[in-house]
Amino acid sequence: MNRIFLAIVLAAFLFAGWRQFTVAPLADQPTPMQALSTAMVETASGAVELAIGLVGVMTLFLGLMKVAEAGGMLSVLARLIRPLMVRLFPEVPPDHPAMGAMILNLSANALGLGNAATPFGIRAMQELDRLNPHPGTATNAMALFLAVNTSSVTLLPTGVIALRAAAGSTDPAAILPTTLLATIGSTTVAILAAKGYQRFAPISLTAEVEDDEPVEESKPEETDSLEAAQDSYPLWVSILALASLASLIPVAVLFGKSLSPWILPLLMAGFLVFGALRRVPVYEAFVDGAKEGFQVALRIIPYLVAILVAVGMLRASGALGLLVGTLAPVTGRFGLPAEALPMALMRPLSGSGAYGILASIINDPAVGPDSYTGVLVSTLQGSTETTFYVMAVYFGAVQVRRIRHAMAAALTADAAGIIFAVLACSLFLA
Repeated sequence: MNRIFLAIVLAAFLFAGWRQFTVAPLADQPTPMQALSTAMVETASGAVELAIGLVGVMTLFLGLMKVAEAGGMLSVLARLIRPLMVRLFPEVPPDHPAMGAMILNLSANALGLGNAATPFGIRAMQELDRLNPHPGTATNAMALFLAVNTSSVTLLPTGVIALRAAAGSTDPAAILPTTLLATIGSTTVAILAAKGYQRFAPISLTAEVEDDEPVEESKPEETDSLEAAQDSYPLWVSILALASLASLIPVAVLFGKSLSPWILPLLMAGFLVFGALRRVPVYEAFVDGAKEGFQVALRIIPYLVAILVAVGMLRASGALGLLVGTLAPVTGRFGLPAEALPMALMRPLSGSGAYGILASIINDPAVGPDSYTGVLVSTLQGSTETTFYVMAVYFGAVQVRRIRHAMAAALTADAAGIIFAVLACSLFLA
């Protein structure tokens, strides 16, 4: 991200400097360097205003997610997907702690609980490494788990919905059906890619065997969750749940406009009723989660300022307009506006960078959150993942240096996420 940030700022500065000496400004129009200076100040102020506007919505959603988490929704999802996970990872013993950690990681990702998903993901990699006969080399299970993570199994993109609401969207939850279709497509491709590529990346028999790294002990609450994830519902229940999830796509196509105003009220009422039925003190749990939402919204201010100022400089310099004008005739034919290209390219590299670009695009009056481009970039944020960050964190936790086909499978999943996001938005917004 350091290089990307520096490259954007330098490109804007150099392009504006070149125009300063080669292009005569129109009457009553600022010079390129004056426009660049004004854009820096205005976008920095706008980033802070955006973050403050995000506080309320982020607080609401994280409060609701805390109620669902306290009510055991993660355990319910874990039991639903466990029969499928056992078949996807045949080399992992069904009762091994790695299976429980992977299930909880994917369940947390499905609910948009990024902070809860990461510890379980690291724990899963550590447990998978215990089964690894070649320490330092990624196993097939590790590569598949990472590919599925980078495909972003997201059923409820709460963070993106919150950002769209803060940007003034009239229908913040409109991205739920598009994200559902895109994430199902990218996850399917991730599984097929990992299974297919492993044939061309055999584990070297000469791989060095290193001493096992010490694994940190689990916290008591994490141990309880892992034990709960070992249970599962019957296979037919899991198949029925998956079929019901897939059936939501045609329902959303046919009745999306009628149903979308109901989504947010139903989410709030449903989560609170779920928590109450599970004997959760819903008010206290909501407030507890809301406190975290306030902190998260304030914590992202520096990231928003950095990337929004950089993108604002690039736009004010004229470089972004030149790039858009050059690529629009080509990418527009495939449903990917050139304005969305920076988002598609940044998402695998930097989560904060992509988040800032998303905020920049949907807060642009010329685009807006409810336009095709606004919905597309929102779907991209919700249905793709920060591939290089996830790979660095998860593989770094177990000192894996030979990643084999993991990178290829993850990038294939990213490309599939972009393609399915375009297809989903073209279908739903046609």
